[in-house]
Amino acid sequence: MFETVLAVARMVGDGSGSGGEIAIGLAIRLPVFAAALLIALRMRSGRAWARIVLTLALGVAGTASMVVQPIRALVQGRSLGAAFEEAGAMDMAFGASRALHVAAVLTAVVLMFLPTANAYFRAHRADRAASAATRETGAGREQIG
Repeated sequence: MFETVLAVARMVGDGSGSGGEIAIGLAIRLPVFAAALLIALRMRSGRAWARIVLTLALGVAGTASMVVQPIRALVQGRSLGAAFEEAGAMDMAFGASRALHVAAVLTAVVLMFLPTANAYFRAHRADRAASAATRETGAGREQIG
């Protein structure tokens, strides 16, 4: 979200984006943020499918979208030194935010698959299975008699 704030500030500050362009960008990003939050909440409640979705959507596709532009610039012969020399304060803030973002995503993906995380998901799966079995057999229901 911080990068979105920076991008909007840059567009407003240098006049490179109209109100409509900014609105369209926000209309795309805000639902993505909301979906990521909802999926993260499902993961927190022990849903393994949510861990996979977050890994693929944010860990793989999201990270790729953040590194494509810098890699493309390097492939086209642009040097890191030249990029730093030409960068303004906003560019440096955006670059630092992007680097921190990539590091956080990669760290999160690793943490989601550590043995303790795997045990967490197994325990929640077992709890759901036990609850489903209880519902099917009627165990725990009060007898009316």
